[in-house]
Amino acid sequence: MAKFLLNGESIDVDVDGSTPLLWVLRDSLKLTGTKFGCGLAQCGACTVHLNGNATRSCVTPVSSVQGGSVTTIEKVGDENIGAAIQRAWIANDVPQCGYCQSGQVMSATALLSKKSSPSDTEIDAAMAGNICRCGTYARIKAAIKDAADELSTADNT
Repeated sequence: MAKFLLNGESIDVDVDGSTPLLWVLRDSLKLTGTKFGCGLAQCGACTVHLNGNATRSCVTPVSSVQGGSVTTIEKVGDENIGAAIQRAWIANDVPQCGYCQSGQVMSATALLSKKSSPSDTEIDAAMAGNICRCGTYARIKAAIKDAADELSTADNT
C-alpha cells in the first residue's frame, strides 16, 4: 500500500512497495502519458516530477514516494511553467514521433522551475538524460529558451 499526492489529489494504491512507480501509474492508475522506454533510467521517457524534481519512474519503487507528491504529464500543463513549455513545444514543432516527449516536457519543466533563465550548458545538463531518437534536440533547446522568455516577459508585466 502506498499513499501519496498524485497530480494534486491524495491517493492510496494497493500494490507491492517494490513495484516501479511507472507501472503503478500506467497499469494501476491508467495514466498512460508516462512512457516505458528502457527500464534502466537511461532514456528519460518515464520522467515524472517527484516533490518537484525530475525523476525516472521506471526505477523508482512506489514505496519511496510514500507521503510525497507526484506530477505526471497529464497535469503538468495546469501550472504556468508547464503550460509555457507545452506552448513552446508546439510553436517550435518539437515532436516528431512523440514517444519521448512527455519525459522531455517533464525534464524541461523541472529545469525552468529551478532556473528561470538557463544557459545552453544548463539546458544541456538538465536534458542530458532524455534521449530523442528523432534528434529534435535543437528544437527542444529552442522551445526551452522560448518558454523561459515567455515566462520572464509575463513576470515583468
